[in-house]
Amino acid sequence: MWSKLSSKIWKWRAVWVTAPSAAGIVIALRLLGWLQPFEWMALDQFFLRRPAESADPRIVIIGINEQDIKNLGRWPMTDAELAQLLKQVKEQNPRAIGLDLYRDFPIEPGHQELVRVFETTPNLIGIEKKGGAKDIPIAPPPALAEQGQVASNDILQDTDNKIRRGFFYWTNPDTEEILESLGLRLALIYLEAVGIPPKPAAVNPNYLQLGEAVFPIFEANDGSYVRADAGGYQILLNFRGPAGTMETISMTDVLQGKIPLNLFRDRIVFIGPTAESLKDFFLTPYSGISGIVPQPMSGVEIQANLTSQILSAVLDGRQGIQVWPDPIEAGWIVLWAIIGTTLGWWVRSPRRAIAGMVCLEGGLVIGCYVAFLAGWWVPVVPPALALAGSAIVLTGYAAYQEREDRRTVMSLFGRHVNPEIAEAIWRDRDQILKEGRLPGRKMTATVLFTDIKDFSGITERTDPETLMDWLNEYMAAMSQLVLDYGGIVDKFIGDSIMAVFGVLLSEHTPEAIAEEAQKAVRCAVEMASTLYALNLKWQSQGLPTTSMRVGISTGMVVTGTLGGQQRLDYTTIGDSVNVAARLESYDKSLSGGICRILISEETYALVQDKFLTKLIGNVRLRGRERPTKIYQVLIETLRQGD
Repeated sequence: MWSKLSSKIWKWRAVWVTAPSAAGIVIALRLLGWLQPFEWMALDQFFLRRPAESADPRIVIIGINEQDIKNLGRWPMTDAELAQLLKQVKEQNPRAIGLDLYRDFPIEPGHQELVRVFETTPNLIGIEKKGGAKDIPIAPPPALAEQGQVASNDILQDTDNKIRRGFFYWTNPDTEEILESLGLRLALIYLEAVGIPPKPAAVNPNYLQLGEAVFPIFEANDGSYVRADAGGYQILLNFRGPAGTMETISMTDVLQGKIPLNLFRDRIVFIGPTAESLKDFFLTPYSGISGIVPQPMSGVEIQANLTSQILSAVLDGRQGIQVWPDPIEAGWIVLWAIIGTTLGWWVRSPRRAIAGMVCLEGGLVIGCYVAFLAGWWVPVVPPALALAGSAIVLTGYAAYQEREDRRTVMSLFGRHVNPEIAEAIWRDRDQILKEGRLPGRKMTATVLFTDIKDFSGITERTDPETLMDWLNEYMAAMSQLVLDYGGIVDKFIGDSIMAVFGVLLSEHTPEAIAEEAQKAVRCAVEMASTLYALNLKWQSQGLPTTSMRVGISTGMVVTGTLGGQQRLDYTTIGDSVNVAARLESYDKSLSGGICRILISEETYALVQDKFLTKLIGNVRLRGRERPTKIYQVLIETLRQGD
């Protein structure tokens, strides 16, 4: 059993080597960060193809667009104008107001009026920019800062300038300062009104839990990220849709009272710039491939998406974007490498392997997309590369190995069998290729020997070059007949041919053995007709004519390969081989016309109802102790229809 298991393992060695190698290379490329841009592109495509969700009914944005700036006649707007805007929003009793405008110094007139609005609006949250290595910090409105009504509007851009992550809390590791993001702060105010306070998660006290929703902290290598800046408390953003998905109205409409009376009631109201000239726009997954067709989203809408993501998870059960742990992602890549190697190993045809690979790649992409719809970011690029790479390598290796194996097998059989039998041999190549040779097999087969009558005399009367051409024409015609009747040309011995019928049968049933014996005799009869036609041709060309002898014997033989490393030949040995050779050479004076055919008693028993025969006698053949009954096939009186 262990020997069989070892043999199977060795047979599949290419799979065991290629799969982990391909997976290891892909994982290494991933750890180096070389696949990160392509994985981001795949994620962006999933976002783009995901059905867009409707606007969050709990949120509305007051956008300051280009027309609003024209109506104001200046930018920035004065404190008085901002105070008036806040008063009109406040009149409709919103749940919370997010002022996504920097206001770190007075813009007269109306500064004191704006301060009074700040001081009398407890659900109003202003912003400050903490900045980072590249950004300049911007202070919050002093009046709001004194009351603790300030949040961070800092954003996180990936190296391709797209925003896929958002802050819950901005932190300073040096000073241990912590500041909530604007999106989170407004969501907490909204949820507090419905009795849902923040608390540490039961699964991990470092995670924030709101109701039943738990928000895991983004780690540096989550998803396709490699050594990302994971400072603070970050999450992966799950946008509701492209820019413009959130309900947005213009500042002018609010100031002029052109809005419904209860538009803001119990809702979160964001106020921020949406004019392109103010350059508060950022690329998101919906912005096209690497921003080739930019569809940027305003900063205020990004903050609104963060708030919506929190509220939807808590109140609607909307799934956020989850990722697998690194070991599972590595196993996922290895799995697809194994699938690719298995495909390349089983499907030896390059064309079919490519078709199978395309189908599997499509299934992988579809499966990952379906997982994304369910809220899981499953790697698609690394397993796709592992699948394609391993499949291509194994297909190439299998094609090379098959060419080498076919060359080995056909070197043993290709010259001696017809194409159909050659393919049958190829199907059983595993036996042939085992240890570089075909193990001996014992079976019942029919052996046929032929010899040219008086070949020595023909040799004396014919010049060597002409003789060689003459003999080759004879050999080619006779060996082709053997192949036509499904036999194997075992060897050529001077002017003799040894052929075997029935050694390649998949099932050695009595019926099949009899059929092969009949084929051997039919082949011999056809040899007579072919030699007759050759004699007519040779006579017209002034070449020698001849006759031939055939001996046929059926019995137990052993087939296999003989030889050493330098030369290996397929052959048949056994008593039936000796009997067929002795029948061919028996009593050369015995008449038989152009082709004398003698068969053994065993062959006679299998063909007697198909051919006319006569008993020659019960004689002792040279080299045998027991007498052998010899029959002659009478080809001139062959039964009609046989």
